[in-house]
Amino acid sequence: MKTVGMGVVFTLGSCLAVVLAACGGGGENEEPPSAMGKIAFHSERDGNLEIYVMNADGSDQTRLTDNPATDWLPAWSPDGTRIAFASQRDGNDEVYVMNADGSGQTRLTDNPAYDFGPAWSPDGSRIAFVSDQDDNLEVYVMNADGSGQTRLTDNPAEDRFPDWSPDGARIAFESNRDGNDEVYVMNADGSGQTRLTDNSAGDLFPAWSPDGSRIAFMSDRDGNREIYVMNADGSGQTNLSNNRTDDGEPAWSPDGTRIAFQSNRDGNFEVYVVKADGSSQTRLTDNPAPDYGPAWSPHGARIALKSDRERDYEVYVMKADGPDLIRLTDSVDTDGFPGAWFPAP
Repeated sequence: MKTVGMGVVFTLGSCLAVVLAACGGGGENEEPPSAMGKIAFHSERDGNLEIYVMNADGSDQTRLTDNPATDWLPAWSPDGTRIAFASQRDGNDEVYVMNADGSGQTRLTDNPAYDFGPAWSPDGSRIAFVSDQDDNLEVYVMNADGSGQTRLTDNPAEDRFPDWSPDGARIAFESNRDGNDEVYVMNADGSGQTRLTDNSAGDLFPAWSPDGSRIAFMSDRDGNREIYVMNADGSGQTNLSNNRTDDGEPAWSPDGTRIAFQSNRDGNFEVYVVKADGSSQTRLTDNPAPDYGPAWSPHGARIALKSDRERDYEVYVMKADGPDLIRLTDSVDTDGFPGAWFPAP
């Protein structure tokens, strides 16, 4: 786990956005050449966390940020021309943006509080983020140039992990305003805040399906963390993973038919995939080291992950059915793990 700012905990699969394109082409289950792109990740190879970019096959690894402070949590704009990220170069986490080649680094937020976790709206015009500038974590939104910063949530509890609906009209988030973590949804202007889950356990990390009709999330209502899915209005809440150990980090396939996740049911964390109805759970990785944070390629043929099977965390990619695991990074320090894939133009 990684702790940031005012005790905010990011699990291994959620604290970083990595944009990855396919490795290879041809064949029924391969990415087409048009899907090739870049990978953004953070790495400690230079003594502190910096943001890097590389080709989809791991070549041409280039450092984009360069300062003694922490730069991390990169998030690509929908058109791939910019990267938002969090940086501590000013003494606390602030949200920055830069061009995809690292030029034009610009601070978007500027206050003594922690601002982090940038999430682009689907049209790239706005960025949601989390800030404790009001003495507790709240969800904010701003224009992509940093103007028009607006607080969307306003209560004494913590609101965090905003996730835009595919049409940009709504934002799902988690809040402990009712005494424990629950999944909420609101309109993109902050109105219509509605609690979707309601139980004494923690419901965490909402993730919209590609068509916006459903939301996957994590819940420990059964005594341990499991992967659940529900309709966008909160109805039909269903346990998909259903075992006695922890399952987490749900990631929808691009066509919405499958969900990849991590599970420690085999004694250490491995990457699994399950159909969206809960059937056909399949283990994709199998080794004594933990594998975390699965992320799908744009066409669903490959899955990226982070693994410490080489005794330090590296970024890997594999086919969606598990074979042909390829290590993309190779350094003696931690390299950040994947969160989102982005195809080339």
